[in-house]
Amino acid sequence: MIKIIIADDQQLIREGLSLVLGLRNEFKIVFQAKNGQEILDYLEANDADIILMDIKMPILNGVETTRKIKEKSVNMKILILTTFDDYDYIFQALKYGADGYLLKNASSQELIEAVKKIVNNEQVLDKGVTKQVLKLVKNDVTKLDSLTNREIEIARKISEGNSNKEIAQELFVTEGTVKNHISNILSKLELHNRTEIALFMKKHD
Repeated sequence: MIKIIIADDQQLIREGLSLVLGLRNEFKIVFQAKNGQEILDYLEANDADIILMDIKMPILNGVETTRKIKEKSVNMKILILTTFDDYDYIFQALKYGADGYLLKNASSQELIEAVKKIVNNEQVLDKGVTKQVLKLVKNDVTKLDSLTNREIEIARKISEGNSNKEIAQELFVTEGTVKNHISNILSKLELHNRTEIALFMKKHD
């Protein structure tokens, strides 16, 4: 029997998924969570085979929950349930080890098949969303390729939490030079501040 955790901040969706999957003899809904932290707390003393994970949940979202779970248990299967406007979140979730994603408007049969495939170590990727995610990845890679080696070096140091002064000392350049490089990085990556640079680099590290 496949033990399933359903995670979504909307009660109606949790109950709907539970109803659809609970009718199948091969499935057992072992826990329902309204945020990521509840999943982590449950898994401290319990187990499951697969988690149906919403992305946009309060307290701890689906992306961060995926990261934390996969760090502890790489074999835990995670199916991301998403909408068409979550491409960036999907990209991050896959990076952290999510085993697939399915649109929330999928049919009951598609959901059942997706759960079975993932438990059997197959990946489930919605074709329409995959096209957009790959486009997003390609755009980001193109932006990253536009940076010089020195700019990449500085961007990485920013993601590590270094100040302009610390970066200047490590690279034996002036703070003014570092600031000029950061301006170029922001322009090329189409970002607005060093926090966004740090997040961008962590995503592509």
